[in-house]
This record gives sequence, C-alpha cells and structure tokens, in this order.
Amino acid sequence: MTNAMIAGTIIACLAPLIGNFVLLKRIALISDTLAHLALIGVAIGLITHTQPFLVTILVTSIAAILIEKMRSQKKISEDTILALFLPGGLAIALILVSLSGGLNANLFDYLFGSITTISNAEIYQIAILAMIVIGLIAIFYKQLLFSSFDEEGAKVAGLPTKWLNYLLAVLIAVTVSLSMRIVGVLLVGALMVIPSVSAMRIAQSFKASLFWSVIFALIAVFGGLMAAFYFNLPAGSTIVLMSLVIFALVTARQN
Repeated sequence: MTNAMIAGTIIACLAPLIGNFVLLKRIALISDTLAHLALIGVAIGLITHTQPFLVTILVTSIAAILIEKMRSQKKISEDTILALFLPGGLAIALILVSLSGGLNANLFDYLFGSITTISNAEIYQIAILAMIVIGLIAIFYKQLLFSSFDEEGAKVAGLPTKWLNYLLAVLIAVTVSLSMRIVGVLLVGALMVIPSVSAMRIAQSFKASLFWSVIFALIAVFGGLMAAFYFNLPAGSTIVLMSLVIFALVTARQN
C-alpha cells in the first residue's frame, strides 16, 4: 500500500497535466489509442522476456510520432487517424499475445492495473520519468499552451509548432505508459481526461485548471485506493469511478 500510494501520487500529479493539453487540442481519444497500442509493447516484452515497461514507452512514443505526422499532413482527419490506429494496434497486440502463450497474470496486471503490486524498482522508474515529463512541461509551458490553443497563430508567431506537437505526442505516450500499471491499459485514458474535464468546469484559467485537475486526481487515487483496500475491489477501476463521482459532484454543483 505504501508503494501504491507513492505511485498513485506521482501519476495523479502527472496524468492530469498532460490531460489538460490533450483536451485543449481536442484529441482526447489519443490517450485511449496509445493505451491500446501499449499492449503491443507489453506483448513484445512478454515474448522477449524483457522489461515490458521500457518496451511500451518505445512503442507508444513511435506510434505517437506517426499519429502526429499523419495529423500534420491534414490529408486524413484526426478522428479517422485515431480510429485506424486503435483497432490496428489492438489487433497486432492480440496476435503477439497469442504468440507469447496467451493471457496470463502478467498481462492482466497491465490490462486492468495492479497498483498494489508495484515494486520499488518500478517506483524509481515512474518517479524519474515523471520528473522528466513534468520538467519538460515546465520548460516549454508557454510554447505548448500557445501551440495547443491556437496552432496556426503559434506558427505565424514563429514558434516551431511541428516539433512542439511531436514533443507533446511523446509526453502523452510516456504518460500513458507510466499510468497503465496504475489503472490498466483499458482505463488509462480516464485518469488523464476525467479530472481535467472536472477541473475545466470550475477553473477560470488554464493554470487553475491544471491545479484543480491534480487535486481531483489525488482525491480519486487516495479515495479509490482506500475503498479498494477496505472493500476488496480492483484498485484501478475504483480510482476511475472516484474520478467520475467527482465529475458528477462538480457538475451538480454548477447546475
């Protein structure tokens, strides 16, 4: 539970930060798409008996760059690109899973999350990579915000929007890979998006949205872990349900 609390705190601070930029660019489905593609990395790791965590980061980062490259060409709509990658990635992952010997306990940990079994080594990996991602967000905050809010305006202003988009795509991929052990591949998009949506309902500025999204994510993680511990429930699913409860309360308060 100590490791679960530490890992949950790290991801609760990271995922909503990226989620706000994802919502601002109106590409909320990219987190789910990359989460399904992450299964390819998990399957490759199981087949080769290597660390699935690192392979998944590589696979999702390459996929994110390819998605962004296709999006920037504007020959196919963003929704269509994601609709191509999501089932395609899932199909490849399922084939690789079958080659690795089918479903097993390790795969289920990545599918549905297994925050309570996170090791000390994984804590260090998550912490280091999360600090790098948050550091890059802090360094390029203004550029990423401008490019996400008004890409054409940022391009006219002389910002390297192409490389900023690639940077954001990779940061999303890394965040998805880090979060999948917390809530699972099938629910990772929810942890990025739901707290950010809840925050945007009450925040008066983007910085306020970042602040409240992290607060809501932390409440969801701590509340979800406690509920999972005392009622013997799956931790990842409980965290997501707590996020939905927070969203419902915020929406009801506004109405």
